[in-house]
Amino acid sequence: MTSPVTFLWPQLLWLLLALPLLAALYIWLLRRKKKLALRYASLSIVKEAMGPGQSLRRHIPPLLLLLAIAAMLLAAARPLAVITLPMQQDTIILAMDVSGSMRATDVLPSRLVAAQNAAKAFLAELPRSVRVGIIAFAGTASVVQAPTLNHDDLVSAIDRFQLQPGTAIGNGIVLSLATLFPDAGIDLEAMVDGAGGPHGIAIDKSAPGAGKKFTPVTPGSYNTGAIILLTDGQRTTGVDTMEATSMAADRGVRVYTVGVGTVDGETIGFDGWSMRVRLDEDTLKAIANSTRAEYFYAGTADSLKNVYETLRSRLSAEKKETEISALLALAAALLSVAAAGLSLLWFNRIL
Repeated sequence: MTSPVTFLWPQLLWLLLALPLLAALYIWLLRRKKKLALRYASLSIVKEAMGPGQSLRRHIPPLLLLLAIAAMLLAAARPLAVITLPMQQDTIILAMDVSGSMRATDVLPSRLVAAQNAAKAFLAELPRSVRVGIIAFAGTASVVQAPTLNHDDLVSAIDRFQLQPGTAIGNGIVLSLATLFPDAGIDLEAMVDGAGGPHGIAIDKSAPGAGKKFTPVTPGSYNTGAIILLTDGQRTTGVDTMEATSMAADRGVRVYTVGVGTVDGETIGFDGWSMRVRLDEDTLKAIANSTRAEYFYAGTADSLKNVYETLRSRLSAEKKETEISALLALAAALLSVAAAGLSLLWFNRIL
């Protein structure tokens, strides 16, 4: 637990005031029983029969029962606590930039090679129960590997990357969403042509999922899939990056962003042209913040590997506010059983 416990029904906590009353009743009953015993036996005989160990034992079952009642009353108030839980990430989409700017060598041996090596290291440590799909984007976006559990196929797809002109980050996000939700009617081509409907839903009635009513959900609430976007963040074409980000947020999908390169960047040249390529951290931070995810900076090949290791831990567990009434109810049951069991063992009676 990492934060104070809160309660859905805090008014029921007033019932805890009954605990000192029960304790007072127990003490009163003990004294009354003692007075009755003294009428029929001398004090020395009573003390000898009870003994110091026996006298202490008789208080343990009632104490356990009192603790059980306290646990039940707390459970009735429906407590909430932030606890770390395993995440159920059934599918992760790696959306990787293969634009010309990824040939820059400010991350050695190059941005692309460093990204490929880190992605393969990430896959090697990922649980085999998690499906992974790979999207490559430059001027356009394409599915280079549909979600699969076969890591060999994923590694082969990563090794086949080829640099292409243009950087359509929004296209990469939209196609990642279409891959996560194949029946949602998300039509990337229609969005690029300006014919897409609200929330990227296909207007073409023959498209899968077309015409379905879309209802936005809370950002970050989708727990069976996530997107890892690896790029230098400089969009040059395609769907607007923040429009695509809004689509992800409306579907509750977290988009973890990894910035490859340096803020200063470098000038690259190819086939007679040259351009300055810099890391656009502001855009990548905005994507992560909007989707309730995180941004990671990867300025070197080693830091890029560390980023993927951190992501792996983030995707295997999450901190979430959860009702813990069941845990308290279980504790109450165990305490009650212990109280009854000890009473039977020591005194041949249930409390």
